[in-house]
Amino acid sequence: MGALVTLGLLACVLLAFALVSRRIEGSIVTAPMLVVSAGLVASWTGLVDFGSAAHGGTEAPELVFIVAELALVLLLFSAAAQLDPQTLRGNPLPVRLLGIGLPLTIGLGTVLALVVLTELEPWECAIVAAVLAPTDAALGQAVFSSDELPLKVRQGLNVESGLNDGGSVPFLTLFIALAATEEGIDGGWLQFTLEQIGYGALVGAAAGAAGGLALRRAVEAGWTRGVFEQLGLAAVAVIAWVAADEVGGNGFIAAFVAGGAAGVAVGTLRERLLQFTEEEGEVLNLGVFFIFGAFAADALSAATWPMLAYGLLSLTVIRMLPVAVALLGLGLRAPTVAFVGWFGPRGLASIILALVVIEEEPELAGLEIIFVVVTVTVLLSVFAHGISAAPLTRWYGRR
Repeated sequence: MGALVTLGLLACVLLAFALVSRRIEGSIVTAPMLVVSAGLVASWTGLVDFGSAAHGGTEAPELVFIVAELALVLLLFSAAAQLDPQTLRGNPLPVRLLGIGLPLTIGLGTVLALVVLTELEPWECAIVAAVLAPTDAALGQAVFSSDELPLKVRQGLNVESGLNDGGSVPFLTLFIALAATEEGIDGGWLQFTLEQIGYGALVGAAAGAAGGLALRRAVEAGWTRGVFEQLGLAAVAVIAWVAADEVGGNGFIAAFVAGGAAGVAVGTLRERLLQFTEEEGEVLNLGVFFIFGAFAADALSAATWPMLAYGLLSLTVIRMLPVAVALLGLGLRAPTVAFVGWFGPRGLASIILALVVIEEEPELAGLEIIFVVVTVTVLLSVFAHGISAAPLTRWYGRR
């Protein structure tokens, strides 16, 4: 079936969810669960066939990559643009989770991958760990929006999920370069990494500050209309992404830095201007989950017990132990530490970063294993965190 049929199927799923969205709110059913399930069923029944994602797929792989990358660009940009420095100063949780928890998660994930995924080279193990380090706000929405939870816990998890995507990208960029060099695919990893991070940050800062300031001045002068103001801010994210890629920088780092710069530049207009970026990003996110479901159906046939074991470790030990270490000294009770540790779902960012690895280095020897491990882990997370979010939130809220 063609791409048009795929789009039609996705539209049917979105309509079905829209019709019952209020009725199932707070239940164990989430939009990502439904969309991923629809993708799996569509692939198993032959309605959609993308082939093996680890080998580029068979149907419009370039379009898939562009949609996935655009979703991550908007996600990174809007997350950084919404960041309020006051939130970080008044709440130690996100600072600890990002500054201590994220590097520890990548480090522990690499070590356990070396033990469990013995077919991968060391830097390929590091790639797996970096891809699976970010958490997904969409899968934990029942947690972030619940008034039953302490505000600091909600803020901490929300800020962490918004920013650890951008925090993982520099690590992943370095690991891809090192893995490629080790396997003789590419050279000059240090220069490549510095250019990716440096150019990406510079272009992002310039595009975000210039675009945000221009929009603010235009709004204040009365030259703009509402919907185009929002569209203009989304355009700044895309401009930063494309411009950084053209000069040899990392477009995702650029989008993240641009979001932070634009958020400062637009000032009090930030929340109003970000509405379109968030809504458009949500539609793209669900589209990526549907595509992921279709890819996953093929990838699951190559899954092995070590891959499943690593997926379970990623959602438990690899997430929860670094969180426990990061939160030492804050005086938090054991149930709070366990709750924060469990709600580190893996989703959209991990899917897209895995596709980025495929696009950047399609000749990596362990590429198929990397993709299958990520697929298994994200599938486990979509259902485990989706099912447990509402019940555990109510339980913790009562405590």
